[in-house]
Amino acid sequence: MPPSVFAGVPAPYCDFDRAKVVILPVPYDGTTEWRTGTRDAPQAIINASRYLEMYDLELDREIYEVGIHTLPEVEVLMSGPENMLQRVYEITGELVQKGKLVVMLGGEHSLSFATVRALREAFPQLSVLQFDAHADLRDEYLGTKYGQACVMRRVSELCSIVQVGIRSLSREEKQFLDRNRMTPFYMSTMAEDKDLVNHILASLSEEVYVTIDVDVFDPSIMPAVGTPEPGGMQWQQVLDILKSVAHHKHVLGFDLVEFCPREGPISCAFTLAKLAYKFIGYAVAHG
Repeated sequence: MPPSVFAGVPAPYCDFDRAKVVILPVPYDGTTEWRTGTRDAPQAIINASRYLEMYDLELDREIYEVGIHTLPEVEVLMSGPENMLQRVYEITGELVQKGKLVVMLGGEHSLSFATVRALREAFPQLSVLQFDAHADLRDEYLGTKYGQACVMRRVSELCSIVQVGIRSLSREEKQFLDRNRMTPFYMSTMAEDKDLVNHILASLSEEVYVTIDVDVFDPSIMPAVGTPEPGGMQWQQVLDILKSVAHHKHVLGFDLVEFCPREGPISCAFTLAKLAYKFIGYAVAHG
């Protein structure tokens, strides 16, 4: 099983032309402000994915049979985040034109703006579902408007966003939310919402892109992140929402970002590989 192929998917199921899903690894962390290392995440997840069971008990199918192609890692540009985002945008746009469901493995969260931009051009009614501990709604941070702390501010300028799992934000971000009458699904209130999943679904359009900053998980199961926040979501909570979104909406793609492999045990990489594989299964089962 070549380590560059997600889940070791065999031919012909890994061939680009027949694959419904394309894995896009982007090892970039040019604007990270605390613990670096997300550049190592795509390969760590792909390496761990080689040890997944190809059969999924919940879905009663071998998910890889839909066709999963793994692209080579995107070559990183260090001339600034805007140039890097342009590169990812161009690659994603080509994949969208070919009808592929794009799964981006970051890398830092700033990259999500590029994939959303490409999808928004093809699907004008797109909305974005964000799983995250942080709001990422700053207008500018550390001298750039295109860093990871600003990504959802830029995305919100393209399309509507729905935020889940938020438990840390700045005063500036709270003022932005209030000014625009936006209310995230905060961790502090999610447990009280007895109809949480339906409320999330009602906030989304029919066509959805999902961005998963993996620090949305509680550090007890996902310590390997750049900015860990206590009081996060659990595995089954996240899966239940993803499954419902895939069942009721058209998921056009998703990403996993902000994973720092060296900050935690190897179980973190395997957990994210399984998350990607299961969400592919949900998306193609109902897409």
